[in-house]
Amino acid sequence: MSYVIKAVLSNPRRPECGQITIPFPIPVKQYDQTIGMLQTMGLGEPVDQDCTVDEVDSRCHVLNALHGTLVNVDQLDYLAKRLDSFCEDEDAQFQAMAHKLELADIKDLINLTFCCQQATVITDFSDLEAVGRSHFMNLNGGSAKVEELENLDGVETALLLIDGGGETITPYGVVYDNGMVLEQLYNGRQFPAYLYDVHPMVLEVTPAGGLTEGSNPEHLYLPASEQQIKRALLRAGITAMYDAHLRLVFDELPEKAAETLDLEHLHGDDLPALNRLCRAIDPMGDADTEKLNAIVLMAEPEDMMAVCQLAENLAQFDFVPGVQTPEEYGRHMIRQSGHFEYDENLEGFYDYRGYGERRVQEEGGQFNECGYVAYHGTMTLDELMREDPAEQYQRKQEQRGPQMGGMAQ
Repeated sequence: MSYVIKAVLSNPRRPECGQITIPFPIPVKQYDQTIGMLQTMGLGEPVDQDCTVDEVDSRCHVLNALHGTLVNVDQLDYLAKRLDSFCEDEDAQFQAMAHKLELADIKDLINLTFCCQQATVITDFSDLEAVGRSHFMNLNGGSAKVEELENLDGVETALLLIDGGGETITPYGVVYDNGMVLEQLYNGRQFPAYLYDVHPMVLEVTPAGGLTEGSNPEHLYLPASEQQIKRALLRAGITAMYDAHLRLVFDELPEKAAETLDLEHLHGDDLPALNRLCRAIDPMGDADTEKLNAIVLMAEPEDMMAVCQLAENLAQFDFVPGVQTPEEYGRHMIRQSGHFEYDENLEGFYDYRGYGERRVQEEGGQFNECGYVAYHGTMTLDELMREDPAEQYQRKQEQRGPQMGGMAQ
C-alpha cells in the first residue's frame, strides 16, 4: 500500500458534484493538480473544513471514526505524514489511545500523534520482560541510559504496571495512558513544524505585524509548489507576500551560496527567489553542490536572483575539484580528463605546468578553495546572473496580488 490514508471525499453543500478519492500523503508533484480537482467540486479551501469524509481506507483502522465528519484536505495530508513515520509500536499506541479517548475530530487525532508515545500498549502478555522494558522507555520519552536498562527488572516493572490497574481494553491491545494529556499543539489552523521529506530550506512564516492571540507560526518547506506556498501563507493569515515575515529555521544550501545570501534578514518578497533557488538545488548531488560553491566564489553574485541563475546554469561551467595550480590542472587534463591518450612511458616529456597555464589563460578560469572553475557560456557572466526584466516585472506583480500566483517559478 503506497498510501497511509485513502479517503473518499464529497461536498456537503453540493452533493451533485459527486465524490473524489485521494491517497494521502499527496505526492508533491501531484499536489497542485489535486487541489485543482477539489476546487472544481467547490472544495479545497486552505483553512475551512469543507470536505465530508465518506470512506476511509487505512492501516490505522481507528481512523474509520472520521467517517461522516468534516475535514480540511491539508489536515488529512498532515495526519498521513505524521502516521507514515510511525513504527508498529507507535501505530498501536496511536490507535489504542484514539479508541480509549473516543476521538473522532481530526484536530484531536493530529494532536494525539505528538503524545501517544507516552502510553503503554500490551498486545502480548507472554513476554513480560519486553513489556516492562517498553513501559520503562515510554515513561522516559522513548530513551534510557544503557546502565538503566541493564539494571532494569522488566518482569517486575510489567507486573507493577498490570497490578496498578487503570487499563483499558481496546481492539488494538490493552492500553495504559500513563497520565498522558492531549496537548493542543495543533490549534486547528497552523500546523506544527514537521519535516516529512528532506528539503534544502525550512522557513517559519508569521504576519509582518506579528502573531494574533491564539495563532502560531506556519512553516514552509522549500522547494514547494505554488498551491503549497499560497495555502501556507493563508493559514498564517497572510494574503500578500510582502506582508510575510520569514525566519530561517534551517537550511542545507551549498556553503558558499549560503554565505552570499543574507539569510538572517529575510523578507516576504524574497520568497519567490528562495523557492526558485531551492528548486534548483534540491536535485543536486555532492558533486554539483561543490561545483556551485566554486562557481559562486568565481562569479561573486550580489543578490539572491544571481545565485539562482548560477544554480540553474551549472552546465555552462567546467569544474575540476581539488586542483589548485596550473600544473595540477594540466596533469588532470592530460592524464584523467579523457581528452588525450596518455602514455606513462612519456611521463617525463609532458609539460603539465605549461599546458595548464595555457588552458587557464584561454578559458579565463580561476583557482579557488574548491578547485578550478571556468565559464564557457555565450553571454557574459554578468549577463548570465542578471534576471530577465520580463521575469522581474512578473515577479513584482505576483508579490502585489492577493492571489499570490506563480510563486513556484
